[in-house]
Amino acid sequence: MKVLYAVQGTGNGHPTRARDVIPILNSLVDCDVMISGTQSDVDIHYPIKYQYKGLSFKFGNKGGIDYWATFKGFCFRDLIREIRNCPVKEYDLVINDFEAISAWACKLKGIPCVSLSHQAALHSDKIPRPPKHDRLGAFVLKYFAPCKENYGFHFKKYDKNIFTPLVRKDIRQLVPTNNGHYTVYLPAYSSENIIRILTQVPKVKWNVFSKNENKNYQVKNVNIHPIHSKKFIESMASGSGVLCGAGFETPSEALYLGKKLLVIPMKSQYEQHLNAESLKEMGVPVLKALDQSNVKRLRKLVCRGNSVKVSFPNETKYIVEQIISIYEKKGVYQSNNQPVELIESY
Repeated sequence: MKVLYAVQGTGNGHPTRARDVIPILNSLVDCDVMISGTQSDVDIHYPIKYQYKGLSFKFGNKGGIDYWATFKGFCFRDLIREIRNCPVKEYDLVINDFEAISAWACKLKGIPCVSLSHQAALHSDKIPRPPKHDRLGAFVLKYFAPCKENYGFHFKKYDKNIFTPLVRKDIRQLVPTNNGHYTVYLPAYSSENIIRILTQVPKVKWNVFSKNENKNYQVKNVNIHPIHSKKFIESMASGSGVLCGAGFETPSEALYLGKKLLVIPMKSQYEQHLNAESLKEMGVPVLKALDQSNVKRLRKLVCRGNSVKVSFPNETKYIVEQIISIYEKKGVYQSNNQPVELIESY
């Protein structure tokens, strides 16, 4: 069986998850890897057969997406050409981690495409949702990388074919300690904005990892570091807590390690507001923004907050094996366009 594993390259969560999925796929099928997007700081560590520009959102420096920079970098003609040229017809199945080019190519060319991603879980009407509905955000989530079948990851098993987070092997092997510091990853904020706020919480040492920096430096109680995967993991494992956006991978890893977690959902990023609603329900503090109005609450939370206990068993191999097993039995998906439950009682 020949499988194309297509990964979204915007952000670090998708490539990070791919590191654990790819070796499992390689043990089961003839697998090639494709990636699109330009905003990742993480190396997959496996050969990439196809690299596309795809669709990428640009981060701003005040807590949100820079739509002007995103628009300037977008070329509709290039996007159509990439979709047309994407060689999905060479494969029996495409497994898609929120990757737009291969998803649309499969839709246009009639190739089976299954979503295996966090975003796949967000289609369920059983997950927590914010009071204010974001129509544009919901539209993007639905049509960015459309797949007929969805197998998703979320903080809880809210529905059938939704599983707890895929926590990478590097994190599961760690022995957490507590040196009292907080690890910070807020890619939508500039270092200057982060320093201005965090220096007002002087009782805490902050280790800030920034994609906008290329050297280490310190301002009072705030240490700034360039993005470095190993050092980030070490800081997270040895700290008291984590302050980050309301993405999926970093909050999942912080919870798994038993760290106190504070999240700030990115402005105009519907997915992060959905995640924030779920985390809030679990007891994780959510701040609207990293600004002057939240300094007092931030001081209180880092001094008095508690970690949230979770159970994230390692289900990755099981899920991937079951998806491949289902699609090897060609009659299953040819006769039924609805998602096939992996194991009803699981």
